[in-house]
Amino acid sequence: MRRISRITRDPAEAEDVVQSAFVRMLEYREKQVVESPDAFLARTAVNLALDGQRRKRRRGGDGLSVDHEEISDESPLQDEVLEARERLIRLKAGLQRLTPRTREVFLLHRLEGLKYREIAEQLGITVSAVEKHVAKAALFLTGWTEKW
Repeated sequence: MRRISRITRDPAEAEDVVQSAFVRMLEYREKQVVESPDAFLARTAVNLALDGQRRKRRRGGDGLSVDHEEISDESPLQDEVLEARERLIRLKAGLQRLTPRTREVFLLHRLEGLKYREIAEQLGITVSAVEKHVAKAALFLTGWTEKW
């Protein structure tokens, strides 16, 4: 945080940069292995802070400079929306194929964001049983949607 604060000269902006770096690392980890998360996070945060400073300098002068990132449309394309809807339909069908208890445990964890311990207490089962239900659901749904 200190290093980023020195670059941004604004502690609040530094926090935003570090948060963005965490998000980028999590997105990257979905596809690739991160050997050194601390180094990855530090390098990403520094790069984001430097990019932010460059954008500020470009806008400097007359204040009329346009940042194309601000006016670009980030909404998904129509075919991407259609594909996402189809995947959601497929996922819902897969959820229906799970046993009621496995589906309930999985949805409490993934949708409600409950921890395994909380689910175990709520349903009166062991944490180990919760782990097994979540693993079973994740394994099944991965295979179920993979073919799609």
